[in-house]
Amino acid sequence: MMMKKGSLLIKNAAELVTCRGFQAKKGKEMSELHIIANGAVVVEEGIIKAVGTTEEILKAYNEENYEVIDATGKAVLPGFVDSHTHLVFGGYRAEEFSWRLRGDDYMSIMERGGGILSSVKSTKEATKEELFESAKKRLDSMLSFGVTTVEAKSGYGLDYETEIKQLEVAKEVNEHHPVDVVSTFLGAHAVPKEYKGKEDTFIDFFIEKVMPEVVERDLAEFCDIFCEKNVFSVEDSRKLLTKAKEMGFKIKLHADEIVQLGGAELAAELGATSADHLLQASDKGIQAMAEAGVITTLLPGTAFSLKEDFARARYMIDHNCAVALATDLNPGSCFTESIPLIFALATLYMGMSTEEAITALTINGAAAVDRADTIGSIDVGKKGDIIILEFPSYKFIPYHVGVSTVEKVVKEGKLVFDKQK
Repeated sequence: MMMKKGSLLIKNAAELVTCRGFQAKKGKEMSELHIIANGAVVVEEGIIKAVGTTEEILKAYNEENYEVIDATGKAVLPGFVDSHTHLVFGGYRAEEFSWRLRGDDYMSIMERGGGILSSVKSTKEATKEELFESAKKRLDSMLSFGVTTVEAKSGYGLDYETEIKQLEVAKEVNEHHPVDVVSTFLGAHAVPKEYKGKEDTFIDFFIEKVMPEVVERDLAEFCDIFCEKNVFSVEDSRKLLTKAKEMGFKIKLHADEIVQLGGAELAAELGATSADHLLQASDKGIQAMAEAGVITTLLPGTAFSLKEDFARARYMIDHNCAVALATDLNPGSCFTESIPLIFALATLYMGMSTEEAITALTINGAAAVDRADTIGSIDVGKKGDIIILEFPSYKFIPYHVGVSTVEKVVKEGKLVFDKQK
């Protein structure tokens, strides 16, 4: 059922962390949270109507006309945006995780049927109903962590039927769950055995047979590709993404995760909305992305899970990039939707301040899915997507290490999660 949009007044917030703005914040701007002490917010029919001090708001608005939340002693923030996930998938790879803990390398795991192709097999075998129910449960968990918008990639089909099936499920779960789901077509996520050495032909298959239907049925807003050594080259990626732009897709890249291939430079060249992972991105690529306005989406949970060095968040921010953070929830390299974990890794190991991490998971996360004009901050005219913490300050988010501090979640003016109930 579609959720009704609510009319709500939140008052007496110890800190109203607005993250004010309608576009991504770069460099030093990422530290600017625009906090209102003893703040209040009015939401009418799902849209933020007024923002200010409680005294100002109660003078102008009669609280008897609204559902009221008293946020005395609590911090209030925009809902988090998880801008890179693989939400819809079948099966799990717990055995593979244990092999990695033992020290087995990626190629030996692949030879035993592990890796992305294992998830492809499980997703192909799963029914739409099974995929819907598992995706819905994951969204329930994400919501409890304060996520109000999430990006969901396909990519566990590598064929026509399963890629379309994943996108259909993402669209359906978006219609039946409070969390907004932004869909991305990632058919070029891996190369099936039958196309090894024929990657160009595989890309032609997607361009000619799959992407036109995705466009016609409005199944995805973005197109993504895994630009990586032994997967898809820079040339392959340029070909697919250039065609995708011509077809009306916005574009993203999995870029420079394992080797320094030039994915960051390609993202800048093509004007991608975001480039993601970027563990090996070059200084030149980072500068090019900053100048081109590409959101650099960093996924510390994946580096952590794979025991790899983290992406250079501090360097990127100091060189005027707009950095976003996301979970990369997937069944293989990063099976977590934990926002508290991402905050901990970003602040303790990646050189990011708490303020920068909040910006990265709110307004910059919104920009990474091209929604900075409608979500990601507590601004008049935006959706009433708001979280209320158990504590009086946003500084408790990373301080309470690995534990969610989110008490309540409001989606378009409706209370959709309450830890106390």
